Amino acid sequence: MKIKADYANAPRWKELMVKSNLPKELECLMKVAHNMWWAWNYEARDLWRSLDEELYEEVEHNPVVLLERLTAERKQEIIADKEIMKQVKNVCKMFNDYMNVKPDTTRPSVAYFSMEYGINQVLKIYSGGLGMLAGDYLKEASDSNVNLCAVGFLYRYGYFKQSLSMDGQQIAKYEAQNFNSLPIERVLDENGQPLVISVPFVNYQVHAYVWRVNVGRIPLYLLDTDNDMNSEYDKPITHKLYGGDNENRLKQEILLGIGGVLTLKRLGIKKTLYHCNEGHAALCNLQRLCDYVEEGLTFNEAMELVRASSLYTVHTPVPAGHDYFEEPLFGKYMHLYPERLGISWDEFIGMGRQNPEDHGEKFCMSIFACNTCQEVNGVSKLHGKVSKKMFAPIWSGYYPEENHVDYVTNGVHFPTWTATEWRKLYAKYFDKSFMSDQSNEKIWQAIYNVPDEEIWSTHFALKQKLVKYIRDKFRETWLKNQGDPSRVVSLLEKINPNALIVGFCRRFATYKRAHLLFTDLDRLSKIVNDPEHPVQFLFSGKAHPADGAGQGLIKKIYEISQRPEFLGKIIFLEDYDMQLARRLVSGVDVWMNTPTRPLEASGTSGEKCEMNGVVNLSVLDGWWLEGYREGAGWALTEKRTYQNQCHQDQLDAATIYSLLENEIIPMYYNKNEKGYSEDWIKVIKNSIAKIAPHYTMKRMLDDYYDKFYNKEAARFEELAANNNQKAKDIAGWKETVAQRWDSIRVVSDETSSLETSTEADHTYELKYVIDEQGLYDAVGLELVVLHTDKNGEDHVYKVLPFENVCHEGNNYTFVLNYKPVDAGAYKCCVRMYPKNAELPHRQDFCYLKWL
Repeated sequence: MKIKADYANAPRWKELMVKSNLPKELECLMKVAHNMWWAWNYEARDLWRSLDEELYEEVEHNPVVLLERLTAERKQEIIADKEIMKQVKNVCKMFNDYMNVKPDTTRPSVAYFSMEYGINQVLKIYSGGLGMLAGDYLKEASDSNVNLCAVGFLYRYGYFKQSLSMDGQQIAKYEAQNFNSLPIERVLDENGQPLVISVPFVNYQVHAYVWRVNVGRIPLYLLDTDNDMNSEYDKPITHKLYGGDNENRLKQEILLGIGGVLTLKRLGIKKTLYHCNEGHAALCNLQRLCDYVEEGLTFNEAMELVRASSLYTVHTPVPAGHDYFEEPLFGKYMHLYPERLGISWDEFIGMGRQNPEDHGEKFCMSIFACNTCQEVNGVSKLHGKVSKKMFAPIWSGYYPEENHVDYVTNGVHFPTWTATEWRKLYAKYFDKSFMSDQSNEKIWQAIYNVPDEEIWSTHFALKQKLVKYIRDKFRETWLKNQGDPSRVVSLLEKINPNALIVGFCRRFATYKRAHLLFTDLDRLSKIVNDPEHPVQFLFSGKAHPADGAGQGLIKKIYEISQRPEFLGKIIFLEDYDMQLARRLVSGVDVWMNTPTRPLEASGTSGEKCEMNGVVNLSVLDGWWLEGYREGAGWALTEKRTYQNQCHQDQLDAATIYSLLENEIIPMYYNKNEKGYSEDWIKVIKNSIAKIAPHYTMKRMLDDYYDKFYNKEAARFEELAANNNQKAKDIAGWKETVAQRWDSIRVVSDETSSLETSTEADHTYELKYVIDEQGLYDAVGLELVVLHTDKNGEDHVYKVLPFENVCHEGNNYTFVLNYKPVDAGAYKCCVRMYPKNAELPHRQDFCYLKWL
């Protein structure tokens, strides 16, 4: 008989991580490598490089892998090298001294929730500006020594790596992260086993491992569902950042909000305040409500405590940018929560609707956040105004300018984004208190004492560093993807550090108008092909894989860049990440930003440039509307000339061309015998002295404490004192007012003197008698006067309070002596509202009636 071939069964591979043993002399480095502190301390990064420069590049600057892969021979060489060992001791001492400082207990403690964190390119749990901001926030919290912890996800694939095909089509590649090789540590339970957090989903639970990232002194806890305890449907919850369908997004937000709070509870961590960085984390307040109710409080009492200790930061300037969920999908996962809270389903889902009575309206996480957080803020002054208007319908009866939505303008973490060369220059010339007093403009004025030549040599060294980085990093990629080797070599050679280099690098969303520069290709060709005044444009950025229009923009720019007249003059750099961003924000001459007004909530890349002697050319939108100073950069007006966007684009493009041709290029090339433009150095110095101090993360963190954290913590402590007595009192008062509100009536109305035609400077007495139905001085009255702008929109002109002059029984008399001052056409009406000095603002209890 013929012997049949045997087929081997599939092997069941087990992951085996063989750890490297470091000699005793180098043991301290493992602790440093597992703390992201090294990411913003150049002394540590210099040390990693000195251990083995070639290997450091090979492992893509990951110190954990670097230490694992050092050969035994190299370790002995390091120990024998006195200079390197001196570096080792210095860095370890710096780190230990930093870590041994105790948290500042005078400031309120905070739990911070975000979908992404940009800490370093080694840890791929970020995609764009939201993550950059969150990562910078944790670093500054560490440097400022505040009591803060954070919650997020450990993504298996993170955000995608970008490459371009030969025709310029974006290719998104997701690469799995090997968690064992990252600067993170697994959180263990009391038995030394991996800690598992079980989060209720429908009629089952999703199980998440917990990992900890040490961000200096700040712990960041990351949830990970990619494990065998979960089904194939739930493992991918933490696979990709902003990946999957709407149901997966809902699962992610349940895990972040509810799972995040359960994680902190399991770890025994209790903070005073809970900060939602975007609406993704809004459900953290749902879990906190459940916890209070299960402790014995009513839903309304629990809401007082949760709301008083919560802050929601919105980063989105348009309603369409928020997360919405259809009722059947939302109900599939959340239908058990109303019973836990002691409320009806309609009451529960209504907390996420602009109009709670509209059963056709989707549930919106951002609206839920607004309804469960005492404070809400935008991320720039202009975005604060936009957000007031965007959220105004939630608080019907109040006009946008009256509501409590505020702002804190974003900033950037100075040590992370300032090139080492500039940090050393600042250390040389600035006051020694600089790092602890970064927002002090007087300290930054010392930049005017730095010799122009030193400013230029610092800047030019970074331009050369950028050019070398591009040549080294992109040579292999371009040779692989772009076909003709001679064309690639020619392109690389044309990158010229002596040229005026303009950068446009950001997420490729259509509102950012990356296409603007290409409106008039003939005019652009003349600009970039002047042999006496060469100009080069560097573009970089990713489009979301589902954003066809954004990907189309990338393809269009790539196609233009391949035309003979633009080859080497217009360059697209693939795979924009933190490492490339650091090179760009310090290595170009001009940073260009052209968003459609007012859709740039803040933007922070231009702020990073300010720290590095790179000047901005931008539309007055987001942070630049506040930041721009004449003589310290260039601005396109924030005012629209045309309602037609196409016409506005053409005008803005023409303005950019004109600024380049008539101001920027002539100034840059007006060079002295030392090879630099003195006028250009003036602009650099002005931008550093007048703009940079106002856009540090230190200033931003301090603003959050001064505007929100301190007052919320003080109020929360009052409400929670004596077994939550004040929270119970306020909840009881609100319940009583709500029950009697519709029966409150006007007994008499003496306002006929205020007719449609009144005279300026004449006083009119308005009088109401209101039956308060036993509420005891719980009602306020005010005259609201509106004016209508040229676009037909109403705005509050004045709000004048009535005085409660007397009462008999339940009848309260209110009087206002109204004296119009400015002649003109106005609208006016009297507004009645619940009055209680214990409320933080009117929107906290948004009952009102127009009389």
